[in-house]
Amino acid sequence: MKISRRQLLFLGGVVAGGVITGATQKILSSSRTQTNIPSSPSLPSSVNEAIAAKVPVAPKGLFAPVRGDVRVLVISDLNSAYGSTDYEPQVIKSVQMIADWQPDLVLCSGDMIAGQYPSLTKPEIEAMWAAFDRYIAAPIRKAKIPYIFTLGNHDASGALSVGGKFLFGNERELAAAYWRNPKHTQSLNFIDRDNFPFHYTAKHNDIFYLIWDASTGQIPRDQVIWAEKALATPIAQTAKMRIAIGHLPLYAVAVGRNTAGEILADNEKLRSLLEKYKVHTYISGHNHAYYPARKGSLELLHTGALGSGPRPWLNSNLRPINSLTVVDINLNSQATTYTTYNMRTLEVVDQKTLPRTITSVAGTIMRRDLKPSDLTAEERSLLKI
Repeated sequence: MKISRRQLLFLGGVVAGGVITGATQKILSSSRTQTNIPSSPSLPSSVNEAIAAKVPVAPKGLFAPVRGDVRVLVISDLNSAYGSTDYEPQVIKSVQMIADWQPDLVLCSGDMIAGQYPSLTKPEIEAMWAAFDRYIAAPIRKAKIPYIFTLGNHDASGALSVGGKFLFGNERELAAAYWRNPKHTQSLNFIDRDNFPFHYTAKHNDIFYLIWDASTGQIPRDQVIWAEKALATPIAQTAKMRIAIGHLPLYAVAVGRNTAGEILADNEKLRSLLEKYKVHTYISGHNHAYYPARKGSLELLHTGALGSGPRPWLNSNLRPINSLTVVDINLNSQATTYTTYNMRTLEVVDQKTLPRTITSVAGTIMRRDLKPSDLTAEERSLLKI
């Protein structure tokens, strides 16, 4: 089916607004395999680029979202059982599909391997990173897609002993050895990599990324100071968008994660810090449940588990899912569109089926598509608005 420029522009507006009618779905279904529309030599390059940016793109057979100025594919919690060097089928399948979404960047919010187990030996930990490289990292490198990440508690836990030493120091050393191999980060544009891979900053497609070590419930004070200085720099503040990434979330959204230590301590202070420097979104993992939210002016992407152990949501009876999220970004409007797939069924997750608000020990957050005026008096009271 041939798609006119008018239809492409129409589709861009409809999908970005989150409304998909039957007629629109028919057009999208017919076009989702047309991932490359040839440019016309008779048109200015800027027009061709504008048309290309409106093309629905996805692997064959999947719903194809309209591509934004920048597309970030977000994955998290890829691992299986402690010490495992295997990945579940939906993880392998997702990696095989990644290039067909045509992302500008792949972002992982932690737990790439299955560590944080005291009896694991150095060869066993190295074997896990070798498996990660073989099944996950190498295919992404081969596709020439930059990969940005934060370390999770199963990658390199920052937990400390009573004496102040790292309980999993060997895992942190081996994670650093893997990531400091130049071939593993050759396409990443670092701004500050002095403490890479634990905390660092990078810039890609005019988006500034701040990654901190949220592998435990406590961001060290010196790292919070570092984060504020990094966000205050001209290169951060002149970027068209700022995104922060950490494994543990600011707020809990899943059963089994609603306790201190499973979320970041001083979460409201950290949120205020991110808001102060106009960070658009904080992306986290660890909860194993996809939930797109907002609190104040900060958007929150709680990434679902792609690997083992997806968890049910708080305040919900929905069945847990393994998920992957495609984020399409309009840099001028600062708008982001999420398309999240259940990677077992390959269906798109309808965010309106998720809880309207979630209340945890850390406070209440609301689903990001809602406005305060959409909430009941009780919901507004919980959100303190």
